[in-house]
Amino acid sequence: MRRGFKSGAERLASAYRERLGCTPNEPVPLEALANDLGVDMMPADRLVPLGRLQELQHLQDDAFSAATLRRPNGRRVVVYNPLHSVGRTRSDQAHELAHIALQHTLRTIEKLGDISFMTCDIEQEEEADWLGGCLLLPRPVLLAAAYQGKTASEVADEHQTSERMARFRLNASGVLVQVGRARAARQRTGG
Repeated sequence: MRRGFKSGAERLASAYRERLGCTPNEPVPLEALANDLGVDMMPADRLVPLGRLQELQHLQDDAFSAATLRRPNGRRVVVYNPLHSVGRTRSDQAHELAHIALQHTLRTIEKLGDISFMTCDIEQEEEADWLGGCLLLPRPVLLAAAYQGKTASEVADEHQTSERMARFRLNASGVLVQVGRARAARQRTGG
């Protein structure tokens, strides 16, 4: 990721929370964020039969999570897999909304013979992962959870996100190291 992106993403997520009336300790309500960004969200079974999604999931569990599409009128819509857990769905939605908030360009369609596929810009995917995580699990939430000794599973349950996202944010944000150092310093000083 480009230099300074992570701290900038924390500030951007904080600005969205503030604009939407959230406290620093709560995640952004994703429907409200989508409305703020001028984006619709809908489950994929409104576009294709649920049976087809189940078939796809049976073939490859992670084949489809979410995608951002454009309607003929130009309005964007985040389409998500209704077969995933609530936590996973919220993580997927936050990732797609992060792409939009960051004004990422659409991926390009490539062809290999007669097969078309989408290519991903790895840096944009990492940025969307990071901002999506900041939106769902702001740093104050992570610090409080780390000081309370909560597990990634507990954080995920409390904030309706995936355990994978909670683990990622707890580790990558540095709060576990920060809390560990603070505890070690208190022990050294007898406090």
